[in-house]
Amino acid sequence: MPAKIINGFEIAKRKRVEIALEVEQLKEKGVTPGLAVILVGDNHASRTYVSNKQKACQEAGMYSLLVELPESVPEAELLEKIRMLNTDDSIHGILVQLPLPGHIDETKVIDTIAPAKDVDGFHPINIGKMMTGQDAFLPCTPYGVMVLLEDSGIDIPGKNVVIVGRSNIVGKPSGQLFLNKDATVTYCHSKTKNLKEHTSKADILVAAVGKANFITAEHVKDGAVVIDVGINRNEAGKLCGDVAFDEVAEKAGYITPVPKGVGPMTITMLLANTLKAAKSGK
Repeated sequence: MPAKIINGFEIAKRKRVEIALEVEQLKEKGVTPGLAVILVGDNHASRTYVSNKQKACQEAGMYSLLVELPESVPEAELLEKIRMLNTDDSIHGILVQLPLPGHIDETKVIDTIAPAKDVDGFHPINIGKMMTGQDAFLPCTPYGVMVLLEDSGIDIPGKNVVIVGRSNIVGKPSGQLFLNKDATVTYCHSKTKNLKEHTSKADILVAAVGKANFITAEHVKDGAVVIDVGINRNEAGKLCGDVAFDEVAEKAGYITPVPKGVGPMTITMLLANTLKAAKSGK
């Protein structure tokens, strides 16, 4: 029996309606949630992401500020711009679109954002709070994965969860969020031996490696929940994930497609974090 499709597009659409209603209620109290997005340079993919974030903000009734800086901007100037936004009462969330040009230290940039406005959830203080189970801004993609599972009625406590990928943006925080929900978590990565031995025991398998169709049916246990975080292009130039969808869907119990799976949830959780920042700062 083919897997049930977890439709992130539909879930995100529903969540955004809920967020927009809360934004409206907050505006009636005199607070308009504001998100500042800093775009350095003219990377086409980054510009597309930023445009999508701005559009989502506007649809939710939020104030959206785009700060565009040339690729040659000195690091000190970028940091100063962030410090100015840190003290701007009309801005509740600050996001610096990554990647940044080579001459700019990404760690320094993330560290400069005020933790109370770090709606990407990358600041060490928010990561530390997440690690210790405290209230924090959660990284948007892993947060979105948890909301997808919750909305689909999938229980997490006691489950064997395998994360394939260990990036700071997706892999590591995803595992921590599952651990916080009482799952047993295994991280796999490029140095893992006998990958299939680990993945085939997973009740919930999260693929976040950035390799097209990397996870095949032989990696997956019958009836497993398969979450595909990857966004790639295959040899034909078609958008695809890290999971060979057609063959894995015949074996899994639940699966997210690419597109319309995890992707729409990332921006949705950015909106949720911005709303949360506005509510806590009002």
